[in-house]
Amino acid sequence: MYYSRLKLASVLGVCLLGLLLCLPNGMRKPLPSIPWRQIHLGLDLRGGSYLLMQVDLQSLTHDRLQTLSENTRDALLNAHLGYQNIAVDAAKGTISFMPRSAAETEADIAALNALPRAVPNEFSVSKREDGSITLVLAPESIRTRAREAVTQSIEIVRRRIDGTGAVDPEITRQGDDRIVVELPGISDPERIKALLGTTAKMSFHLVDANPLHATYPPQGVSLLPMADPAEGGPLPVFDHVDVDGSDLTNAGAVIDQQSGKWAVSFSFDSIGTHAFAAVSQANVGKRFAIVLDNKIIEAPVIMSPITGGNGQITGGFDAQKATDLALMLRAGALPAPLSVIEQRSIGPSLGADSIRAGMISLGVGFIMVVAFMVLFYGRFGWYADFALLANLVLMVAILSLFEATLTLPGMAGMLLTLGMAVDANILINERIREEIARGRTPLAAMQTGFEKATSTIIDSNATALLAHVMLFVFGTGPVRGFALTITIGIVTTLFTTLLLSRMLMARWYARTRPTSLPV
Repeated sequence: MYYSRLKLASVLGVCLLGLLLCLPNGMRKPLPSIPWRQIHLGLDLRGGSYLLMQVDLQSLTHDRLQTLSENTRDALLNAHLGYQNIAVDAAKGTISFMPRSAAETEADIAALNALPRAVPNEFSVSKREDGSITLVLAPESIRTRAREAVTQSIEIVRRRIDGTGAVDPEITRQGDDRIVVELPGISDPERIKALLGTTAKMSFHLVDANPLHATYPPQGVSLLPMADPAEGGPLPVFDHVDVDGSDLTNAGAVIDQQSGKWAVSFSFDSIGTHAFAAVSQANVGKRFAIVLDNKIIEAPVIMSPITGGNGQITGGFDAQKATDLALMLRAGALPAPLSVIEQRSIGPSLGADSIRAGMISLGVGFIMVVAFMVLFYGRFGWYADFALLANLVLMVAILSLFEATLTLPGMAGMLLTLGMAVDANILINERIREEIARGRTPLAAMQTGFEKATSTIIDSNATALLAHVMLFVFGTGPVRGFALTITIGIVTTLFTTLLLSRMLMARWYARTRPTSLPV
């Protein structure tokens, strides 16, 4: 029960520091010269938007089959093998073709089996009864690629949203092919939807100069529309990707020096620079299409070799469109399109109602606990109530320090923490009562009561701490918010109960030296 001056100053210092960290949450504009940190309000308290997005698995499968079909052509031609009527069926996940002759069937199958696989056992190759050869994607490989695509998409979505300045977005996986995006404070998410709904897959293709192919494109050539219909009709573009947009290292919105309009500048890494230089040197005088999500932004003529690895896109942008396109190119292309399958908006008034209801429940619960402790334990009940208030202050301080997001389940966790903290004080006071009933002196009763209750309090809080840490690690959304406040509350409860409450009792005893205890 002895508290040195250093120990006393340490306990009071922690409480004072917690009070200072809490202050910014009650101020509209904290002093700019001091690095204050505040608690962020979650979607259910602040209002905002909820988006449930789904990865287009059919597009993902189609893109992979297109890549495999090109690899199939290259592998057969390199092996001096012919083929007829090669066809891609994205719905069935197959690539089929007829061999040039029956004698080449086994060689065709061997050449396809040697193709590199993105995942183990990605596809199988077999001969059909009609003599055709079919490459079939395994369903498990499609699911594996879907999970990888969702993981990759989450990171890209996070980079895109962070670039807009949105505060504390919550981006989580749901199932194998869905992503949940929660945007506190954004009640009109149309710009975010436009950013996330755009794959931003950029590639550079040579334009087929044959005028007949603009009407009847042959195999290996596709008619792609212009992004701006005013610039003309579709152009025949070779399917082969001469330069891949994934080799971009930077992009930014700039003002074009010649036209004075907004444009997007970009630069390539060493691989992209080499590929861009090679294709521009070999095709001077030909049109080179810049394709974004299967639409041609522009198709300029290559006037001279471009070896610097830098370029500029001028597509009639305004400031917002140029900024958004540059942001998407910097963040990277999504592996597959994302579609919004559910959208909800929570207005600020509903969030204010939630805050008001949470504060009322927290205040009523706190007042009832205070009344109970004073009624049953007198002066020691007042000390427990003071420690309870300090506990609440320290919880808010720690949440502020880490700029945590407070949700409605988090407020419920704070209220539950107050009840758990009271349990610890009740254990101590009841132990002291038992020791007084056994005839011990006041000092001995206080000392023994704390000693016997401390191990019980630590054991019970340690098990609760482990459980809620696991909830935080493996939970999502509201569960994590609840677990976070409980976890912080357990730590602050141990401090206020075992140090602050004991200090208040010890200082009172040292000052008054009572003959009996008010408990």
